[in-house]
Amino acid sequence: MKEERYFYDPLISGELPQEEAHHAVKVLRMQVGDEMWLMDGCGTYYRAIITAATGHRCLYRIEETLPQEPAWQGHLHLAMAPTKLMDRVEWFAEKATEIGFDELTFLDCQFSERRVVKEERIDKILVSAMKQSHKAWKPTLNRMMRFRDFIKQEREGDKFICHCHANEELKIKNEELQSCNSLFLFDVLRPGVPTTVLIGPEGDFSIEEVHLAMQHGYRGVSLGKSRLRTETAALVAVHMMQLKNM
Repeated sequence: MKEERYFYDPLISGELPQEEAHHAVKVLRMQVGDEMWLMDGCGTYYRAIITAATGHRCLYRIEETLPQEPAWQGHLHLAMAPTKLMDRVEWFAEKATEIGFDELTFLDCQFSERRVVKEERIDKILVSAMKQSHKAWKPTLNRMMRFRDFIKQEREGDKFICHCHANEELKIKNEELQSCNSLFLFDVLRPGVPTTVLIGPEGDFSIEEVHLAMQHGYRGVSLGKSRLRTETAALVAVHMMQLKNM
């Protein structure tokens, strides 16, 4: 029995995108008549047959359209400050896609060590991980945003900011305790509710950023007692959201 081959074609145009075509024809040596599976990244699989395979072109004919049911509830949005070393960001993007989430935004924060991200490279990793894990949806990748601009945007559902500041540092009042980081993220996540979680840089969010987030409806939360690296914290947050929404 031949192994099923998955390819990404967001347009389902009858011809694979150049990079996908190269992989099918030159690397996998697929030929006319071979069966393959296509993903549009928007929730549908397609069973297709190759009708032409020459050079760097691969044409196909759709044989069957198979809409998929969502594998989790709600809309899971992770916004994080990218790390100084890009390989750690790329590792996160790959693993988070394998686990499953919906949207990724990179934040330019006060203590950020990196303020430029090559979105094209990250997007290719999202596509590769989507195909490898047989996900029907590709996570949306947004352009990097300044923290203040991101916070001020209207967002549906629950909003959380993960930070390590003690209540004394933040000068939290008694009536504001439900917005501090004494809450454990997993305990306050609600199944089926659109959720946005913020992860800061290695130096954490500044106190001013935490206050600003709280002013715009974000609740401070903890990911546990361990002090985690940025990419680890981001992956833990995605995993918690996924577990609550399965």
